[in-house]
Amino acid sequence: MDDVARVREKIDIVSLISEYIPLKKMGRNFKALCPFHTESTPSFVVSPERQIWHCFGGCAKGGDCFEFLMEYEHLEFGEALRTLAKKAGVELRDSAFAKGLSSKKEKIYKLNRLANEFFHFVLTKHVVGKKALSYLSSDRKIDDRLIETFMIGFSPKSSNALVNYLINKKGYKKEDLIDAGLAFQRNRDIVDFFRGRIMFPLFDHRGNIVGFSGRLLSEVAGLGGKYINTKETLAYHKGSMFFGLNTAIPEIKNKDNCIVVEGELDVVSMFKEGIKNAVAIKGTALTDDQASLLSRFTQNVTLCFDQDNAGWMATERSLGVLEKKGFNVKVIKITNAKDPDEAVRSDPFSFKKDIKESIGIYDYFLQRSLTLYNKNTIEGKKNISDFLLPVIERIENEIVKEHYLKKLSLELDTTYDSLLKQVEKIEKKEAGEDGKKTIKADKSSRREILEEYLLAIVAQYENPSQITDKVSSIIKDYVFETPSYKKILDSLSLYAQKNDDFSSKKFLNDLPSELIKTFDTCFLLPIPKFEDLGKHRVEIEKVARELRVIFLKNKIKEITENLRGKEKEENSKEIESLGKEASMLINLLSQS
Repeated sequence: MDDVARVREKIDIVSLISEYIPLKKMGRNFKALCPFHTESTPSFVVSPERQIWHCFGGCAKGGDCFEFLMEYEHLEFGEALRTLAKKAGVELRDSAFAKGLSSKKEKIYKLNRLANEFFHFVLTKHVVGKKALSYLSSDRKIDDRLIETFMIGFSPKSSNALVNYLINKKGYKKEDLIDAGLAFQRNRDIVDFFRGRIMFPLFDHRGNIVGFSGRLLSEVAGLGGKYINTKETLAYHKGSMFFGLNTAIPEIKNKDNCIVVEGELDVVSMFKEGIKNAVAIKGTALTDDQASLLSRFTQNVTLCFDQDNAGWMATERSLGVLEKKGFNVKVIKITNAKDPDEAVRSDPFSFKKDIKESIGIYDYFLQRSLTLYNKNTIEGKKNISDFLLPVIERIENEIVKEHYLKKLSLELDTTYDSLLKQVEKIEKKEAGEDGKKTIKADKSSRREILEEYLLAIVAQYENPSQITDKVSSIIKDYVFETPSYKKILDSLSLYAQKNDDFSSKKFLNDLPSELIKTFDTCFLLPIPKFEDLGKHRVEIEKVARELRVIFLKNKIKEITENLRGKEKEENSKEIESLGKEASMLINLLSQS
């Protein structure tokens, strides 16, 4: 048995996926909202028996434990194998995997760690970092303890300080530094990417340094903007991580809440005052990837962005992302400062009070709309309702929805009923658009849908061997639209003749390889929850009979049309033959 098979055998896919998303038992499988696309109805199915997963929604992704980890963690196969091997306690025998040669990411992680040690040394021990250290301690009130906690550093202004260290002292090649985003080619020279900057290492949740954010100590021509981040590399993807997450995870879990801010210094200053569940987004708004990452640790998020127009826009964009992911969201309104860093340094007591008084997502939208528009004018009332009603329409709880409609009616001095009518218009419009999309997307005939459903409810029966004979007798004359379904049902019947009990693993050993994917899809396909085996059996027989009826009706229709043609040709022999066939089919239909 090779390394991959040994690891796969040791990993339980339900336990693995449960560490990332909540699963709910549904029959012999488990279901959840898909973590790989936004949805409101669970379409993500996990089979403990087959040790596989599949999404029957928008993304249609699926696979085993390796594919799940690769997709969720954005890993290469070698990394996923090493991660799961460690989890399962399996020692990898394949030297390429064991030594980590399968992934360039490992080299980037090592380079980033060495670069961080270099930057940290320059800041804390070298004369070149003296000015930066003074700025942090005097201007920003960041002490040695915080510098150590977040491993803050400083990159010298010279063009090749880090390059010389990593190439001459550590033996790396210039291509390695470029791949890691630590240097770039300028003419014939290789130049440090970060120069004259306070350096903040960006850790992933597993403790790897994937990149850096650098803040200029003082403006110098040619060194770029105030903040720059590592460019896209194999290890660093913009919008997929946070600054401070690895430090904040224990407190996020403890408080079951995460405070999301904009900048690194916001996180560091808050940490100093004991607010240790904060992370920084590293961008202009929270992304889908970041929201998915946060969902592993909490479903409660509090946003605290800068108190300017850019900050408000970032708040609104982030709220949209979090709302779709099902988070409980609150917003902090800072009363005496422009950002969390300034608030903490000027009046930490007042800022902690602001945190306690954070408001819910819908109250935030209400207050924001009243700030943006004049509720005393007709135009203002229209703008406020246009801004708010689509937000209120998305509220699933009808009591909460009614509460905010009544609140808005008081603010706008209008009736609850008029606002409700507007919401209903929005609902109808969205329902119409969704309907058009569904009709356009679903090109399968009812017969094809029923064939797939029949195979699914047979495969997911407690013991398919006990039902296959009955199904075969009902549909013995049936011709499948999808031949692979017929082949699988025939294989199930053959298996039942040799085995009293059903084992999917044993069954698949004899199933042709080209049919395994189809079987797995049907084995995971969401089906109704039946009260008992009797009701499940009744449903199987009902669907089989409906398929037979559809088939016979179509066949009779086809023969009737042929008869009309033959009557025109006056072909008596064929007319007689078709007439007998039609009579036989009508007789079979009456018995169905």
